[in-house]
Amino acid sequence: MPTVKDVFLNFASQYKEKYRPSIRQMKALRDITTCRTEQLGGRVYECDECGDQINLYNSCRNRHCPTCQGINKEIWVDQRKKDILNVPYFHIVFTMPKEIQQIIYHNQKTLYSLMYKCVAQTLSELSMDKKHLGAQIGFFSILHTWGEDLRYHPHIHTVVLAGGLTKQKRWVSSSEKFFIPIKILSKVFRGKFLHYFKKYYHKERLNFYGDAKKYKDPEAFQELIDDCYAKKWYSFSRRTFSGPEAVIRYLGRYTHRIAIANERIVSMNKEFVTFKVKNQKDKAKTVTLKGVEFIRRFLMHILPKGFVKVRYYGLLANINRKTKLALSRRLTRSQLIKPSFEGLKKIEILSQLLGRDVRLCPTCKDGKFNTVEMIPKQFPP
Repeated sequence: MPTVKDVFLNFASQYKEKYRPSIRQMKALRDITTCRTEQLGGRVYECDECGDQINLYNSCRNRHCPTCQGINKEIWVDQRKKDILNVPYFHIVFTMPKEIQQIIYHNQKTLYSLMYKCVAQTLSELSMDKKHLGAQIGFFSILHTWGEDLRYHPHIHTVVLAGGLTKQKRWVSSSEKFFIPIKILSKVFRGKFLHYFKKYYHKERLNFYGDAKKYKDPEAFQELIDDCYAKKWYSFSRRTFSGPEAVIRYLGRYTHRIAIANERIVSMNKEFVTFKVKNQKDKAKTVTLKGVEFIRRFLMHILPKGFVKVRYYGLLANINRKTKLALSRRLTRSQLIKPSFEGLKKIEILSQLLGRDVRLCPTCKDGKFNTVEMIPKQFPP
């Protein structure tokens, strides 16, 4: 089956002839096409029993590379075990209206951060209201920027504890439904985002390109704001899991996900790429794009340099983990789960995940591979 790397190798030259990718996009393009090849260097391993040798090349470690995310995801999820409480959790999604998606794309670092800020303020303030829960909650948020067909669709997934800590240091649990009505949640989030959005505009912190240039005119911008206020912003919640093991499995589905995994690509020819998508009824179907268009859509989801994708708030914030989270664990009688991979090297973690010692020689079955030579990179980083 073809991979994202294969698509890039086949169509990258055509893509660069048609478009002008950013430096970050070019880096992702180069990293993914050279991942685990001699161009990135590597090591020569030799069996200490039979003398058999193998070459293993370095991974690119780019967070957008589908080949590099597996072990990183497992390590991250393993570390989160110590934060998990034995209570139900809710999954909340906040989406952005189409009217401002182009502006968000042209101001990624600024407006992605604003999305996180407004989600955090909305959940924190409403959860403290006695009409809803009257307690401080814990949650973390993850930005996704794609839809099933790779089109640009910025939205935030948030995993929320189904309960919180009151000012009197008592634990209060929520009901079966999410403790904040979705209509109120969406309305408050919309109000907060547009409030700051207008502030950024008047402070000239926003850039406008292409079709969005018209919003440089204050009257046109105000019309945009009015349209966004009149529109219902789509958000939803669902109680998806309960218990540490279910939480751990669920976390892995969203944290290190990229725009498309290799497993979704069905076929590729000289012009087109076909990949699997899911419709609203959770049924699989396929979409076929020209190879150049596939790359264009994929590279739209490359995050700004240094951008923090997973962010923690409330009881899960670093400042509260040793105090309020520890208290919440005692109040909910949640066992502290020690991470399985703590103190292990990556090769040891990989052996655990695969259920076999990857250092053992597959030829003689008795010897172990040791590094005997370094393979240098073929171009500067």
